[in-house]
Amino acid sequence: MNKKRILITGKGSYVGTSFMKWVEQWPEEYDVEEISVRGEEWKQHDFSVYDVVLHVAGIAHVSTDPSMEAQYYRVNRDLTIEVASKAKRDKVQQFVFMSSIIVYGDSSNREKVINRNTAPKPSNFYGMSKLQAEEGIQSLESDVFKVVVLRPPMIYGKHSKGNYVRLSQFARKLPIFPDYVNRRSMLYIENLCEFLKLMINNSEKGVFFPQNSEYVRTSEMVRFIAEAHKKHIKLTKIFNPIIKIAVPKIGLVNKVFGNLYYEQTISAYKENYRILNLRDSIIATEVER
Repeated sequence: MNKKRILITGKGSYVGTSFMKWVEQWPEEYDVEEISVRGEEWKQHDFSVYDVVLHVAGIAHVSTDPSMEAQYYRVNRDLTIEVASKAKRDKVQQFVFMSSIIVYGDSSNREKVINRNTAPKPSNFYGMSKLQAEEGIQSLESDVFKVVVLRPPMIYGKHSKGNYVRLSQFARKLPIFPDYVNRRSMLYIENLCEFLKLMINNSEKGVFFPQNSEYVRTSEMVRFIAEAHKKHIKLTKIFNPIIKIAVPKIGLVNKVFGNLYYEQTISAYKENYRILNLRDSIIATEVER
């Protein structure tokens, strides 16, 4: 069996670094390198020696600052298309792009289930830049250049950043937390890494929606985090009327307590990629945090 030669474009990214560590378990099967695509130097790099380009470079956080808009399109859209175009010219066989569930818009107070027929509807230039990148690279696809687009929900795991870290801090410090009913899709980093490995092994093409096998209720996740630290946190419904009003109006509250999830059927794959369930993934994430 020939080794798969993989180039990660986006040096030092959370997903890229995690994937490199994941496939180190099979050193005889994968050769992985990463490069920075900042500046112009990457354009001189010979992509022809790789079978796969995994493109994870991009601006990951959501900003509403109008002054950032041009930079989002330059990095998330234009750079992605430029890297994919070079990969195709250099005869790379597969291009894997990390998009986001954010192409469907923000979470909401109402149930917001996404299925294969749900049309993307970005609510900000982060989501729009990702969607336009998808469209640009899909136009490059051919029989000898396969394009994989992944639209993962919120990714979490050891050393992750963003909203999960805030929840972890809440769970470890607060004596009480709102017992508010919501539903979100999430994706544990090792489940994502295994999914990426399967995409590469099976030379896939198309749009994919990886997620954990269980939906997340924020209050339940906070309880699991507290338990991992052997702490007790009391869940209360006393704040629920305020949260219900705040979800559509306040961004942070929306991110924590809004609804945004994929129908489970669109996330199924012919091979199992869900290494850990929700509770076990929280324990793995929180140990030694």
